[in-house]
Amino acid sequence: MRNRTFGRTGWSVSEVGYGMWGMGSWSGSNDDESLASLEHAVDLGCNFFDTAWAYGQGHSERLLGQLLRARPDARLHSASKIPPKNLKWPATADMRLGDCYPPDHIREYAEKSLANVGVSTLDLLQFHTWSDGWADDARWQRAVATLKAEKLVNAVGISVNRWEPENGLRALRTGLIDAVQVVYNIFDQSPEDELFPACRELEVAVIARVPFDEGTLTGTLRKDTSWPEGDFRNLYFAGDKLAASVERAERLRPEIPAGMTMPELALRFILASPDVATIIPGMRKLSHVESNIAASDAGPLPRELYEQLKQHRWVRKLTR
Repeated sequence: MRNRTFGRTGWSVSEVGYGMWGMGSWSGSNDDESLASLEHAVDLGCNFFDTAWAYGQGHSERLLGQLLRARPDARLHSASKIPPKNLKWPATADMRLGDCYPPDHIREYAEKSLANVGVSTLDLLQFHTWSDGWADDARWQRAVATLKAEKLVNAVGISVNRWEPENGLRALRTGLIDAVQVVYNIFDQSPEDELFPACRELEVAVIARVPFDEGTLTGTLRKDTSWPEGDFRNLYFAGDKLAASVERAERLRPEIPAGMTMPELALRFILASPDVATIIPGMRKLSHVESNIAASDAGPLPRELYEQLKQHRWVRKLTR
């Protein structure tokens, strides 16, 4: 596993981190299997773990806490997220800060996450939704500054809306944001346009999420794939979105070199960007841990192949 510097924090983090959403609330999760996978990831060099209160109302956070207690001698970086008070994802331009992140709510959920993970300080606490209309509001600014001053958190981040990477640039300019979490993959390349240059200038760490486009870039989905009721993917692939996604993946398939899988291709494409500090694929099984971390060991893609993949950019707009 290779490591990268996490923005201005100076932390050395594994370039393949661990996304913990699936083990918190997705169908098919098993806690014993999840914990075994987390432990195996540490053995293979993974040291960045991203969770959120919303992942099973603290369930994923508590699993992270079990891992930290099991591996007290390892320097593992814990990242979690504050849910919006109105519990609405994503944030829309008409939502007020008071609807989503009033100061007392920020404090309450910071303390809940600390209790769930079982630590006195979280490395990174993120806003789980964001609207840049809030950027200049002094209320959230004072709240996070206080959390830092009291050493309850070491760093603060935002998770920006899918397909809206520019909806966070003003927040970065406040100087209070240490990390930004954004959808970035072979299809979703728009963060390269404005967000990545701003992060480079301001030394803000980039966390790349959804590296497999919720499964499309694993190459395993079919047009008749279905999920149990309540699974997030039913919403993500609703209507004609599943068919369109599968067709995109099939057009990508001829680009995959012999001996390489589509997931490896997807991860190594992201790792070609020096602006990305870490990727957080969801990993609930030992086999996922091994294959995803192996992508780091394999190194960068050949330049010609990388340029070919750039042609698969898919411009999509957020629909609410």
